[in-house]
Amino acid sequence: MLPTLPPRRVDSHKADFGRVLLIGGSRGMAGSISLSGIACLRSGAGLVTVAVPEGIQCIVAGFEPSLMTYGLGENDLGQIRIERNSPNEAALSLLTEKATAIAIGPGLGQSSDIDHLVADLYRRAPQPMVIDADGLNALARNPKLLEQPGGPRILTPHPGEFGRLASAAGIPGLAQVGQAAQFAARYRCVVVLKGHRSLITDGDHNELNETGNPGMATGGTGDVLTGVIAALLAQGLAPHAAAQLGCHVHGLAGDMAAEELGQVSLIASDLLKYLPRAFQTLNSEKQPRTA
Repeated sequence: MLPTLPPRRVDSHKADFGRVLLIGGSRGMAGSISLSGIACLRSGAGLVTVAVPEGIQCIVAGFEPSLMTYGLGENDLGQIRIERNSPNEAALSLLTEKATAIAIGPGLGQSSDIDHLVADLYRRAPQPMVIDADGLNALARNPKLLEQPGGPRILTPHPGEFGRLASAAGIPGLAQVGQAAQFAARYRCVVVLKGHRSLITDGDHNELNETGNPGMATGGTGDVLTGVIAALLAQGLAPHAAAQLGCHVHGLAGDMAAEELGQVSLIASDLLKYLPRAFQTLNSEKQPRTA
């Protein structure tokens, strides 16, 4: 049985559906975090703020006018750099405090500043958080962080990223499904091991997602998944449920896109166009609105 979102009340307002903070992007990688942000909006989040290096803020804002953006300091490579006791640090702290759910990683890049940023948020933020892409690489470089989560955490690695995490954590080289369940149990997190029939596990409950197709093996589809899961967290789903439903809807949007466009020509932004139709198949869209 798939988790479901509750029906929306007729007197709902945007705050009822959560505030999501997405952190990522770097010079040349504005698209990654933008895909996450638009997917988050299309998955029902009430408000979405994308925090990116100031050099790409205008680019990200231009992808979708419904996104709120915030420009952070950057280093010479165009990656986020937060100096201690700076206005940027205070601003990011305030954005974090207001968020219902957080996601970090798409297009972030790799540097000591990024490692510090990921470590600080992983330990400090009490909100549920999705960690993807370069956020996972930062964790692999500092595996002791995994023992210090400040709140619920969902890790969404592909097999290569998970291999680095498992190796850094000293988990024996079992089949990756077994490793992922062991990893999730040890570090009290949810792991989404992406791939054909993605695995969703919290160490006790293991599900294999049955939607999706080879056309989704293209850059950016994982960024879309990050946004979908973050939106479901913001709307109140528990981490394992948000990951399970997010994977299903994400794959279903890919299946619908492939049916009309073909697998060869499928690109990540196509998923954004089919997310609405995928959500319409869920029971929550078919239930009567409540007073």
